[in-house]
Amino acid sequence: MIKKITQEIIEELKKSAPRLTSEQISRRNKIINSSNPNFVGYGHKISDIEKIIKAIYIKSQCSYENSIEIFKCLVKSNVLEEKFAAIFFLNHFKVHFNKKVIKIFEETFSNYCDTWAFCDTSCIRVLGPFLGKNNNQALAEHTIINWSNSEYLWVKRASIVILIKIIMIQKEFSNDYIYNFIEKMIKNHEIYIQKGLGWLLKTCSRYEPDSILKYLMKNKSKLTRLVLRYGSEKLPKEKRKLLFD
Repeated sequence: MIKKITQEIIEELKKSAPRLTSEQISRRNKIINSSNPNFVGYGHKISDIEKIIKAIYIKSQCSYENSIEIFKCLVKSNVLEEKFAAIFFLNHFKVHFNKKVIKIFEETFSNYCDTWAFCDTSCIRVLGPFLGKNNNQALAEHTIINWSNSEYLWVKRASIVILIKIIMIQKEFSNDYIYNFIEKMIKNHEIYIQKGLGWLLKTCSRYEPDSILKYLMKNKSKLTRLVLRYGSEKLPKEKRKLLFD
């Protein structure tokens, strides 16, 4: 069953691949910016991948245990859509998720993640909603702290994106927790970490704009322009100007 479903997903994605010009492919690959020299993408819309996966899931009668094995097969692929398919197929079994799924994604981000798109989609669509549940608070805090200390870029990035998604769900945050988290991470100058921290501050500014502005003003000398620019994106223009004077 595992091999059959996996192969059906791969074949359906190939068969339904849109026709893109070389310019469109080049532009898309630059946006995705994969570190994998063998990376390819068909150009599907996310919604089209989801439709394909939903149709296969409905008729598959697959178990949760088998869905994990299918996920593990697909995430090893060099094809972006097959990696996305792995996320969406597994997410149909979210009612069965437990702390073991955290370990599965940590291993995946460590070994088979080569784009921000795969990392962020996994966190926004799967891990964030799971860890954002009230009864998973302790697991969420442990995961974020543990992953933020990882040596692997995409595991570290994932800790930021999970936190962002949880804030989106709860529509509130602890100022001390967020600012301490940023203080710990800000010394990492990897661009995807810096962008992630900016995104985190921008998300927080939707709920406490004055607090975020105060933090940015106080720390603008040690925050990179990238973090300042991303973090202040949702603030009023006249207040943003104060950060760059």
